[in-house]
Amino acid sequence: MNDTNHAVRRPFWSTWAGVCAILLGAALLFFLVTEHTAHVFGALPYLILLACPLMHIFMHHGHGGHGGHGADTSGPTSNDSAQDAAGHHH
Repeated sequence: MNDTNHAVRRPFWSTWAGVCAILLGAALLFFLVTEHTAHVFGALPYLILLACPLMHIFMHHGHGGHGGHGADTSGPTSNDSAQDAAGHHH
């Protein structure tokens, strides 16, 4: 297979259609906020609550998810628990 024939693809937002889509979205957002301010502010608490699970889903792609990371080294060792039981703080 010849790799020299592959064209470099530009990101969508840097194409003419992408710029038009961004401008259209900005205009729609502007009119939504100016004409329906009470509705937008009324939905704001729900949007903040919705942002929490969405950020949890989309932000976990970088470290491989939960579990399977080997031995847990963050817990106390037997030496630490003996010192804590004796009243020593570290």
